[in-house]
Amino acid sequence: MTQVSDAAGRELPPAAVDEEVLLAEQRTWTPLKIAIWVGIALLGGLAWVMLALVRGETVNAIWFVFAAVCTYAIAYRFYSRYIENKLLRPDDRRATPAESKENGQDFLPTDRRVLYGHHFAAIAGAGPLVGPVLAAQMGYLPGTIWIIVGVVLAGAVQDYLVLFFSMRRGGRSLGQMARDELGRVGGIAALVATLAIMIILIAVLTLVVVNALGESPWGVFSVALTIPIALFMGVYLRYLRPGKVSEVSWIGFALLIGAIVAGGWVAETSWGQALFTLDRVTIAWGIIVYGFVAAVLPVWLLLAPRDYLSTFMKIGTIVLLAVAIVVVRPELATPAFSEFAGRDDGPVVAGSLFPFLFVTIACGALSGFHALISSGTTPKMVEKERQTRFIGYGGMLMESFVAIMALVAALSIDRGLYFAMNSPAALTQGTVEGAAAFVNSLGLMNVNVTPDQLATTAALVGEESVVSRTGGAPTLAVGLANIMQQFIGGPGMMSFWYHFAIMFEALFILTAVDAGTRVARFMLQDAIGTVVPRFKDTSWRPAAWTCTALMVGAWGAILVMGVTDPLGGINTLFPLFGIANQLLAAIALAVCLAIAARRGHVRYLWIIVVPLAFAAVVTVTASMYKIFSTNPKIGYWAQHLAFRDAIAAGETSFGTAATPAAMAAVVRNTFVQGTLSILFVTLALVVIVTAALAAWRSVQAGGRPDDEDDAPPSQRYAPAGMIATPAEKELERRWTQEVGAPARAGH
Repeated sequence: MTQVSDAAGRELPPAAVDEEVLLAEQRTWTPLKIAIWVGIALLGGLAWVMLALVRGETVNAIWFVFAAVCTYAIAYRFYSRYIENKLLRPDDRRATPAESKENGQDFLPTDRRVLYGHHFAAIAGAGPLVGPVLAAQMGYLPGTIWIIVGVVLAGAVQDYLVLFFSMRRGGRSLGQMARDELGRVGGIAALVATLAIMIILIAVLTLVVVNALGESPWGVFSVALTIPIALFMGVYLRYLRPGKVSEVSWIGFALLIGAIVAGGWVAETSWGQALFTLDRVTIAWGIIVYGFVAAVLPVWLLLAPRDYLSTFMKIGTIVLLAVAIVVVRPELATPAFSEFAGRDDGPVVAGSLFPFLFVTIACGALSGFHALISSGTTPKMVEKERQTRFIGYGGMLMESFVAIMALVAALSIDRGLYFAMNSPAALTQGTVEGAAAFVNSLGLMNVNVTPDQLATTAALVGEESVVSRTGGAPTLAVGLANIMQQFIGGPGMMSFWYHFAIMFEALFILTAVDAGTRVARFMLQDAIGTVVPRFKDTSWRPAAWTCTALMVGAWGAILVMGVTDPLGGINTLFPLFGIANQLLAAIALAVCLAIAARRGHVRYLWIIVVPLAFAAVVTVTASMYKIFSTNPKIGYWAQHLAFRDAIAAGETSFGTAATPAAMAAVVRNTFVQGTLSILFVTLALVVIVTAALAAWRSVQAGGRPDDEDDAPPSQRYAPAGMIATPAEKELERRWTQEVGAPARAGH
């Protein structure tokens, strides 16, 4: 191994554990180790049998936890290691862009645990919370299989590959990599697609938190406090106590709990009610302003600490919920396949199981949004190459577990309550009486909801109403509160746990909003930079502020459109969100296919081809339904024409639109949504075809010269995973002893 010296001429210890030592550690199997993995496999197999084959009137929720955890453990230990060794082959002797381009702004070597938190928080937005809740309409089994199997073979693979390939290319965005690999046509199509899709994704993510916080003073106050808490943590970790990650984590957690408790007190006061009871449009504008400010501040000041803070709460909450499920062992009465699994007229999500289940549950199984984060902020902060497996593949597995827990929480509540909460106000009239009448008219087996039941639920969680609280977030909060009060506190703690869950969800979403906006700014700067080269400089403030304002303005306009949509913004926008998200995933996998083929790894291209083919088939099919279906509940153009014809006939109300202005809004909104559907699928197909042609040329040529950036030798060391192995600990000790300072000085 080449000896490396620092600026003072001092010889440094090796920047990586010797490869032979690494392989020896991986291949060492003791009897205890074998017994543990056999036990994990048997427990996971039993859980899958109980979920898929043993059918009774109810199913115990613990089997969801065991099936997920055991599958994730096996996939991370074996499949992700296979990808690392066969397809990617990281080299920790190379300096990452965070080290070689460090500027303290966007490029910053970051402790792997903090970066895992940032990355997980950025990718885990509304999707893993909302999608499974909405898809619960179809029963528990289809969503469970897609979330767990999908993430192992598709979602985590995409995140890992994009992160690694972007890191090897100086932290280039997905659009930049597409342009480099696919040529002018494919590159332009990918760039336009990613920018347009990003606008929709951020808008819908934000719409979910707006719906959750609307008319909820407790939620608004508590979530607002997380911003100064994150700023304090950033200053604390940067200047007051550098490197004290655990210390600042506990401080942040204590402040978060304090914010939730204080929110309850404030919400009970007259001034708190007056100040923090905000309508949805006002909250939307507040988040638009927040998105701009968060995207232009230095990454260490708000983005990284807020993401780490929220991750600390997110992972802690999900693990606590899993423990509560194992202890409480709730019985779920939802069937494996519900009455709506074979129909396309569901009140929550319209459309058949295939393909709409697979686009309704996007994040948690496969999400193109993650590719933008994995080629945005994260690759500019990775300290060592081997950490990409832990951050990319491991981070996505944790998001999938979030999705499973969200699904279980949604399934745990009464089915009548579920449909009352997730059906749009146009169907329930927004009242407990109207909701009860509508749900009972659906003819669901063993479902009979009453107005008193809906009113009692609202009182227990401290809200005015739970009727038509669409978006999935309130449903998840009720489910989580119901399980947690049986574990800790009893019924009197329902309101605390409900608002704890609302903050938990809002943190999920807002961290995705600020990180997504920053990534979108990078992409737009790069696009404009082809004409005005100065815009490529991400540190140039005029370009950064201008591009941030443009992107925030774009997703903010879609957000306001969704908040005021007469059809119910989440019900009409979420299918477009899911399709766009999966089309973006197909684009990302197509770019990865072209890169891997260029590297000459022909034998292992199936790792990418399998999820790419499935994503392409699902998303193109779903797009065709949304464009060409004659059913107004499914097709955007069918909706558009129906409302347009009603206006032409002189109607003053039609369907869910009670006024001429509302009818005009539906015509306008469906035109925008239908046009975007055509644009997205066309651009995605162009990218997929050009990527397939580029990959085929590389295979025919036996590989082509790679376009990775040259990297200087690394002058730092850090372990690859959450817990250092014996060899990694030994090398860390050498760095401390020989250099006289910690091996890592990053944030």
